[in-house]
Amino acid sequence: MAALLTVAQAITAIRGALSPLRAEEVSLETAHGRILAAPVLATLSQPPFNSSAMDGYAVRFEDVREAGALLEIAGVSSPGKGFWRSLPSAAAVRIFTGAPVPDGADHILIQEEAESVGGKVIVRAPQQSAQYVRRLGIDFRKGDALLSDGARLTGAALALAAAGNAARVTVRKRPRVAIIANGDELVLPGVTPSLDQIICSIPFGLAPLIEGWGAEAVFLGVAPDDKPNLHRMAEDAAGFDLVAPIGGASVGEHDFMRAVFAELGFAIKFEKVAVRPGKPTWFGVRDHACVLGLPGNPASAFVAATLFLKPAIERLLGMPADCDRRFLLARSAARIAENGPRETYLRAHVTEGADGVRCIAPFDLQDSSLLSIMTQSNALLRRESGAPAASAGELVEFLPL
Repeated sequence: MAALLTVAQAITAIRGALSPLRAEEVSLETAHGRILAAPVLATLSQPPFNSSAMDGYAVRFEDVREAGALLEIAGVSSPGKGFWRSLPSAAAVRIFTGAPVPDGADHILIQEEAESVGGKVIVRAPQQSAQYVRRLGIDFRKGDALLSDGARLTGAALALAAAGNAARVTVRKRPRVAIIANGDELVLPGVTPSLDQIICSIPFGLAPLIEGWGAEAVFLGVAPDDKPNLHRMAEDAAGFDLVAPIGGASVGEHDFMRAVFAELGFAIKFEKVAVRPGKPTWFGVRDHACVLGLPGNPASAFVAATLFLKPAIERLLGMPADCDRRFLLARSAARIAENGPRETYLRAHVTEGADGVRCIAPFDLQDSSLLSIMTQSNALLRRESGAPAASAGELVEFLPL
């Protein structure tokens, strides 16, 4: 086993050990945010008929080229109640936006350029070209793939599925992720800590991230630094699709978390990653369950979750590799020192420059215990292993948060 994997190697190892979860069918009303496991096909065309884009009169263009033309009004076409006969010669049909355009009509004389007088319509402005008719299937046609396998069902995607007459969609089962915090020093918010204790905070930020990535997060509580208790909590978590223990994976005498999961039959695929912050990140697999151990320091935990937990969830959801891990470029607001041997992610803030080019400013304090900086960060500035110093104004890579 390699002592230290690169970030890319760790992500590859995680995704390679996992398989997409089974599919299930759900109604559109409950599908928001879910990931498709099968494409959505249109069962009809949209629009299903030639329809009017304006209020006015459906006419033949040849009949209305000149101002002063007089046409007989042959009927009315309204949304939900169309005029389904062919348009007679030298005639017009009163029509409203969204209504079917009668056969034979190829133009809408808008009402601002027409005048209705005694059952006839007078053309008040010469017409330059046939327009304002939405052709059948201009949006999509019956049988078209509206949404592809692996797509996330946003509001717009759900509206498109509904327009294609899909009442139900086939999606991936939501991965269930168990969160375990570990440490004798941890107490839950609302409890008064003793002099040697701190508040357990990471799970309360990690769970919403997990939910936003498409999984279900369940916080199982705080496990003390003792093997029997850790065993019990780890056994409870082993039935989840993915376990995210926080802490207990360093080299201290009380760091038992990784060893406990190994004793439960999880094959540990890697124990460390060449990344800063987040070096103690580790990963193991047992049957169809996996465990991704996150560091105990807040910044390390959140950076590691972004880099490694998110791709794990995406793999379980059947999403493509690197589907959302696209690095963007911005000008550095200040000089950045050369980087050491570990790929480094600096908490930073990105703004839009006056010239439209993004500008990124890393925070001076990058200690992995600091949570306040995370609330001000909207990006992780990436520095490759051994990267030379970057001057102010130089383009650097960042990962949006």
